[in-house]
Amino acid sequence: MAEHDPRLPVYGIAVAAQLSGVPEASLRLFEAKGLLTPSRSEGGTRRYSEEDIGRLRRVTDLRDEGVNIAGIRRVLDLEDENAGLRDELADGRS
Repeated sequence: MAEHDPRLPVYGIAVAAQLSGVPEASLRLFEAKGLLTPSRSEGGTRRYSEEDIGRLRRVTDLRDEGVNIAGIRRVLDLEDENAGLRDELADGRS
């Protein structure tokens, strides 16, 4: 059996909204503000992966804690940078 890839974009916007508890309009806003970058099908339909859903939950957690959009973007950028550095370190040890 093939290993599950959490980066595989499989969910449409309606399903992503339901899984995350966020309205579709908010998903579009988060994308417009650069907080989320879903994949697109050949026809241009947004497709979300499990990783996207996790990131979306992180965005809503930060928003619920009172962090504004600019602050959320900065937190996510720093988290992404840290993850990249951790990956580089892990690759160097292998």
